[in-house]
Amino acid sequence: MVTFNLMQPTSASTDASHWQIRTRPNRHFPFLSRHPWVLASTLAHDTLRPILKSDASDQALQASADDSAQPTTPQPKYGDVVDLLDHDGNWIARGLINPESRLRIRLYVFAKELAIDSQLWSSRIDQAVARRRLMGTANPEGGERLIFSESDLLSGLIVDRYADCLSVQFTGAVLLPFAEHLVQEVQAAAAKHGTPCTKVLVRMDEATVKHEKVSEDDLRQLESLTSIEETDSTVWYQHNGLEMAIDLQDGQKTGGYLDQQNNHAAAAAYMKGRRVLDICTYTGGFALAAARAGASEVVAVDSSERALAIAQRNAERNQLTNVRFEQGDCFHDLKERHQRGEQFDAIILDPPRFAGSRKQTEAALRAYTRLNASAVDLIPPGGILVTCSCSGRVSRSDFLNMLVDVGRKRRRDLVVLESRGPSPDHVFAISCPESDYLKCIVVQVM
Repeated sequence: MVTFNLMQPTSASTDASHWQIRTRPNRHFPFLSRHPWVLASTLAHDTLRPILKSDASDQALQASADDSAQPTTPQPKYGDVVDLLDHDGNWIARGLINPESRLRIRLYVFAKELAIDSQLWSSRIDQAVARRRLMGTANPEGGERLIFSESDLLSGLIVDRYADCLSVQFTGAVLLPFAEHLVQEVQAAAAKHGTPCTKVLVRMDEATVKHEKVSEDDLRQLESLTSIEETDSTVWYQHNGLEMAIDLQDGQKTGGYLDQQNNHAAAAAYMKGRRVLDICTYTGGFALAAARAGASEVVAVDSSERALAIAQRNAERNQLTNVRFEQGDCFHDLKERHQRGEQFDAIILDPPRFAGSRKQTEAALRAYTRLNASAVDLIPPGGILVTCSCSGRVSRSDFLNMLVDVGRKRRRDLVVLESRGPSPDHVFAISCPESDYLKCIVVQVM
């Protein structure tokens, strides 16, 4: 069981808390380019061995790398430090291991002299928040992403700010031994850089708990870092000039979709005077922006009754009467509207992620094709289609080629007006192309 003595760094000074392992032959090249994810299939598991106190010097580390590797007992626990070596024993990087996860190691440093400790986390967190301030002074009542996992060299940690509340999501169990320190440092950095936060919600979603093999005890200890009551998990914040509510406890991701904040505003610029259909509206980001921009009517659809209740509440808070909300499945809803002969001057598609892994990419592209073709059927010549994908496994070129296929099948010309990505607080790391995930394409349908 992980011990949450979180102000103490995990280091090579403790027996069997620092390990080393080699890659399989010719499987080390992504890590030379500083990619942070080491899958279990990449590793030569029989080379795993501990680095003990007596091996702490660089000389001993190199000597141990050159020794014949033997299976080791005991086995590491998640959050232990591990040095990654290539198959020939050359040092590559240092990370944290989870022996139960398919994503076996998350890499954090690529210089041998750097330790993975509380000082590293404090520095990385401060740099991440300061990076957002390069764009100017933040709105204390607004929303923003402060830490974006791999993109901020903090794989396994996502932090969003909604007004004075931090929503902290752990996506990797390897960070649990540091959780308390990480949360404290995020609060300190937010205050230092002009957006103090008095409330914190800390969570790990069910899928991550399952895949990372997190125990119930460790999950309870993680969630104990939350400083808001469950009955007080709805937070109001300013979003493109609107007052918006999100549910931090039960909402998707960290509660909202801050990555689409700028796209909500950009899409709204095309909606004045148009009849608009917003598919997968969630809490109404695209729909309310379109209504506020002067759309003649907005019909917003989502499968979640809970999300629609919040969206309705948001509309009422902002006194928007030209929008109505309906519950339905995205595919069935579009099909039924086509059968009824409905048309819309603009349609917005912001579906959930269709591809969670590389092997799901082809199925995801088929789903996008079906969804977008159904939308095009409802749009008269000259109308607008705003179509989005948050599937990191689907590249921008793949997504655009999907639209080419839609145009061919429907015998319509599709003219791209804008090809957009996430809001700039959602930075991405060149070394981790998966972090460049969001596509938002504004198209005129001819």
